[in-house]
Amino acid sequence: MKILSLLRTSTFQLAIMYMVLFATSVFILMGFIYWATAGYMSSQTDETIEAEIIGLAEQYQRQGLNGLISVIRERLARDPNGKAVYLFTARDFIKLAGNISKWPEDGEVQDGWLNFTLNDSLGWPTESSRPARARVFIVPGGLRLLVGRDVNEFMAVKELVERAINFGMGITFALAMFGGIMMSRSTAKRVELINQTSQNIMAGNLSLRIPDRGTNDDFDQLARNLNEMLDRIVQLMEGIRHISDNIAHDLRTPLTRLRNQLENTLISVERDEDKQQVAKAVAECDQLLATFNALLRIARLEVGTKVSNFKGFDLSSLVLDAGELYEALAEDKDQEFSLKVEKEIAVFGDRDLLFQTLCNLIDNAIKYTPEGGKISLSLDSKHNKVTLEVADSGIGIPLEERDKVFQRFYRVAKSRSLPGNGLGLSLVLAVMDLHHSKVQLYDNEPGLKVALIFPEKISSPDEAIEA
Repeated sequence: MKILSLLRTSTFQLAIMYMVLFATSVFILMGFIYWATAGYMSSQTDETIEAEIIGLAEQYQRQGLNGLISVIRERLARDPNGKAVYLFTARDFIKLAGNISKWPEDGEVQDGWLNFTLNDSLGWPTESSRPARARVFIVPGGLRLLVGRDVNEFMAVKELVERAINFGMGITFALAMFGGIMMSRSTAKRVELINQTSQNIMAGNLSLRIPDRGTNDDFDQLARNLNEMLDRIVQLMEGIRHISDNIAHDLRTPLTRLRNQLENTLISVERDEDKQQVAKAVAECDQLLATFNALLRIARLEVGTKVSNFKGFDLSSLVLDAGELYEALAEDKDQEFSLKVEKEIAVFGDRDLLFQTLCNLIDNAIKYTPEGGKISLSLDSKHNKVTLEVADSGIGIPLEERDKVFQRFYRVAKSRSLPGNGLGLSLVLAVMDLHHSKVQLYDNEPGLKVALIFPEKISSPDEAIEA
């Protein structure tokens, strides 16, 4: 299955939705861990600095200025390479004690917290710059005490956690995407199998059934239900077919006998008036038989009984044969009959059904076109589609009635005075539906244009195509 079609499946979209929910949950969890870790380390640093500030303030109260300077020097002497940062300055920022040489340029001189960078410009004994956090304490007399910590390790841990979160989110999205694709492929294959089987069944192969994997999952349950439905449909269609056969035997045969008896009566009748009545009855029988046969053909076409007769054939020769057959009939009505057929156009279908359909359309065109009118028949192929058109200059069909004329027994008001049963276009539609093709009606100005559009053509009549 193509990736693009896979991405459009509902299974993949559902997997993506769960991926987003899962990733959001992971992101919130990792964010909380990051916030808790960073907050804890930051609070520990601040508490350490606060404790040192309190201790130095007590020393100042006990021992005064010299005592405070001594304590700072002692602490630096005990841990010369430690993380503690001290700077004790006079009112004019002259250094009295500490391990940095001057006040940070971007640091506040008022009581409070500040963040700055330790580098060689401050006299910090390292080659690289390091982040620091400190607290400023104003000693009575205008003296200023800065107590801080080197937080380089804290920032390194913070960056490590950030990278871990980003890496973890990337892995989460990748695994979720991979899982979504794999789950979608498995599900989409089963759905595609059901779709293909359904399409083949709709094409007329009613013996097919949706395969059952035996896992008893929801797809297997769906397949079994659909198969049972198909079995029931086949039974109903067989019942319809039997009913049609019974109707054909029980009704059509007596009607035929009645017609023959009326013909025999017509021979023996002497009075002209009686002959006219009997002839009218024979014509009514013929019309009834034609209607009856048309209904049977439509019913059998709608249940797909003719699919087995499908094969590749030359549509061009079929159109030429039909045109030759009806050209003389058009000339008898003094109608202009034109034929334009592209050669060597082959399609896949039932040749006899399509020939009957085309003859029905041509016959209607001649019947509903007055003397001196025009009839045209054309066949061409464009964009891998085959279009067969029958056009006339007759009474036409109003735009508002073009959808209704495909209904059984529906007749346009203009044509009700002419012979017919309103089943011609219904039969055409049934044949074209069987071929998965379209029927379209257009205004020929004047008259009507009927277009039979086939979805594709084949290279030759011998080309093998599965129904």
